[in-house]
Amino acid sequence: VQLQAYGGGLVQAGGSLRLSCARCGGTISLLDMAWFRQAPGREREFVAATRWGGIGTYYSDSVKGRFIISRDDAKNTIYLQMNSLKPEDTAVYYCATKPRGTTVVRTPPSYVDWGQGTQVTVSS
Repeated sequence: VQLQAYGGGLVQAGGSLRLSCARCGGTISLLDMAWFRQAPGREREFVAATRWGGIGTYYSDSVKGRFIISRDDAKNTIYLQMNSLKPEDTAVYYCATKPRGTTVVRTPPSYVDWGQGTQVTVSS
C-alpha cells in the first residue's frame, strides 16, 4: 500500500493549488487522513484532517478559511484545495493516514503511513 501525493508547484501569492493524495492498493473508507507540511528548518506541522466516513474536517488556524480538505472514498483519494496562498504556505506537503479513531489527531507520530511529499512554493 502506498500513498502518492501530487499537485504541488510554484504559484504567486493569492493564487490557488489543489493537492491530491491517492492510496494505492487499499481503501481509505475506514481511515483518518491528514495533510501536514514542513518548511525548511521547521518541524512538520498539521494542516488539515478528514476523519473516516467524512464525519468531520479539521484545520489549523493558519489555513482555516483558505484551505479545504475533502475525500472521495470511491477513488481512495483525498484532496487539499488551497486558496489565497501566502508565501508562508511554502513547504513540502505530506499526506498521511491512521486507523480510524474517536477524535481528530493533529500530531505526526500518530499517523502510520506517509506519502512522499509534494513541494508547494508561493512567491510574493
